[in-house]
Amino acid sequence: MVYLNALVLALVEGITEFLPISSTGHMILVEQYFPLTANPEDSFRHAFIELVQLPAILAVVVYFWKRIFPFTQPPEQRSATIRMWCYVIAAFLPAPIIGVFVKDFIEERLFHPFPIAIALFVGGILLIIIERRKHAEHYKSVLEFPLYIAIGIGLFQCLAFMPGTSRSAATIIGALLLGASRLAAAEFSFFLAIPTMFAVCAANILEYGLSFTGQQWSLLALGSVVSFATAYAAVAFLMRYIQRHDFTAFGVYRIVLGGIVLLAYLV
Repeated sequence: MVYLNALVLALVEGITEFLPISSTGHMILVEQYFPLTANPEDSFRHAFIELVQLPAILAVVVYFWKRIFPFTQPPEQRSATIRMWCYVIAAFLPAPIIGVFVKDFIEERLFHPFPIAIALFVGGILLIIIERRKHAEHYKSVLEFPLYIAIGIGLFQCLAFMPGTSRSAATIIGALLLGASRLAAAEFSFFLAIPTMFAVCAANILEYGLSFTGQQWSLLALGSVVSFATAYAAVAFLMRYIQRHDFTAFGVYRIVLGGIVLLAYLV
């Protein structure tokens, strides 16, 4: 049964990590019904949820390799890609700085179904409102972003400290509000996820260590394979989807899910 639970959790992580529907919110909710251990305070439960994010982000690296690795590109494109990565790092910096002050408080007070439901609901409404407004697309490509736009998106990313908000949703909403096209918003969200999630995994390795049992390592191996495969499929799906559709469907999904979770919590 524990291997089935690990498979389900990794599947949920891979599918939801890069869609604007909150992977953390889904993982917290699903883990209540598919726990890896009987003890909710067991550090491996937390470590597994965080560490299976690493293969998910590797899926982004593989998918966008030709776009993000500058040294295989023509010289005229190489400098623009290097500049983009400098801006991605600048966008990443607000999260660890702010996280030092809010992480413990949020984990103690907000990692529960009720605040997750509220965040899902509010985020869904915002996505729909933004898609209904007249959207001025000043930046068609991430390579066109100026530094202040990148930093602005990085500040929006900090909203994702609240579980249920979604790192992808926060950065995509921020990018759209700052004038990016849907495609550029999604791509920058993916690229910004690379240093962000590597940092999260490194922090959790330092916190929980890697002193796992043989079974726990096998659960992580299973989770990593499933997370990588499903994340790659989810990224490919989203990139195709937004070429023909907007983000309204994701907003509706968030509202419906948030409403279900809220009703279950109150009943």
